Amino acid sequence: MLIPRSLLLKIPMKALPFADAASEGLPMSQLLRLSLFQVSVGMATVMLLGTLNRVMIVELSVPAIIVALMIAIPVLVAPFRALLGFRSDNHRSAIGWKRIPYLWFGSLWQMGGLAVMPFALLVLSGQQTTGPAWAGEVLAAFAFLMTGVGLHMTQTAGLALATDRADDETRPRVVALLYTMFLLGMGLSAIVIGWLLTDFTPLTLIRVVQGAALVGILLNLVALWKQEKVRPMSREERAAPRPLFRESWADLISGGQAGRLLAVVFLGTMAFNMQDVLLEPYGGEVLGLSVSATTLLTALWAVGAMAGFLLAGRRLARGRDPFRIAASGLLVGIAAFSCVIFSAPMQVPALFFGGSFLIGLGAGLFAVATLTAAMALPATGKAGHGLALGAWGAAQATAAGLAIAFGGGIRDSVNHLAKSGALGEPLANAATGYSVVYHIEIGLLFVTLAIIGRLMRRAWPNIQTNPAETNRLNLAQFPT
Repeated sequence: MLIPRSLLLKIPMKALPFADAASEGLPMSQLLRLSLFQVSVGMATVMLLGTLNRVMIVELSVPAIIVALMIAIPVLVAPFRALLGFRSDNHRSAIGWKRIPYLWFGSLWQMGGLAVMPFALLVLSGQQTTGPAWAGEVLAAFAFLMTGVGLHMTQTAGLALATDRADDETRPRVVALLYTMFLLGMGLSAIVIGWLLTDFTPLTLIRVVQGAALVGILLNLVALWKQEKVRPMSREERAAPRPLFRESWADLISGGQAGRLLAVVFLGTMAFNMQDVLLEPYGGEVLGLSVSATTLLTALWAVGAMAGFLLAGRRLARGRDPFRIAASGLLVGIAAFSCVIFSAPMQVPALFFGGSFLIGLGAGLFAVATLTAAMALPATGKAGHGLALGAWGAAQATAAGLAIAFGGGIRDSVNHLAKSGALGEPLANAATGYSVVYHIEIGLLFVTLAIIGRLMRRAWPNIQTNPAETNRLNLAQFPT
């Protein structure tokens, strides 16, 4: 049933999603266009972490260890996001652009990496007639490096540009819209690319991956067009000495707030993400759940995370301390992993499913609160928005990548020892490796609580909340 046009016109603009994200400095039309860079980044993320991962292992028969090393390359360059953000804060050009050059060159790196990716993977799989035997590994690593650098550069500069153009009131909602577009890009890309690769052939792989490279740079071109005003700089301004990175970093973390916050983000993200690839195998291997039953875990985690977003948003709107909200999320996480651990000896699947929901709830509370605090870091002195957002992204992306790698490695190592009898008869079962990982996560949550306790003792005057907005649904705190 179609909705009459007259009825649509009667809907007030404020009732539309993210309608209140626009401002005088960043109209809705330009905001929606700018958000296309997140669609491009989401598509590249799906290619690196999903599609190509599966293609290399299944269709191309590349050893899993080689695949893991290639996937890890974009994570290894994530710490450079802080440096990229700093460089965009202090970029000098004759026309005064700071963010657009980094968006453009990030787009080129992203497109270049994806353009050569399929050929590198085919050589890596053994389809090579000439050249050294190590050519496949080197070419594939270079392609993943190019794509990873482009992805991080594009996202850091784009987020900084949006933060610069938005005002203080709309900035959180702008970031929320950008994160939503990132998820939209990932979802649509996963569906379309999966459908195109249904009948896999090497030629199809080349067409799909290079097509994604073309679509990505076109989206970024539309996104960056006329987004930054031309402000001609004098010769003296361009010749002025630039601040050093270490000076800007010291300016950002002066007083200890930013440094402790980044430590909290890093450790908390590791604590909540080590289980990412372990929950479903744990349910099937230890509790004997069916595949259909374990697939509910992702849905339960997502429902819990959304509940955490909404709950934290309401608390922040009422003027609650974000660090106390983050601490409550950590406590929920401790209870969640305890439920998961006890579900094995008690053989109670309901406890396991409840633990999965609580993991999402705790992670949602933690992400909302810490991102709110990070966005309130002052962009004054030598430290700008690019450095602050780059530091946040570097801490979160690096921690998430390391957590997943450590989680799987620790589980495999401990289970090998346990099943060989080296740990004794009582621990010679499949649950031991998983349990060790979950206990490590609980330990990390306690360490994060200890660090965040120092932050709760200090006032955080930069975060302003309006009690009048208590009843308005705000998605401002989605992690980027």
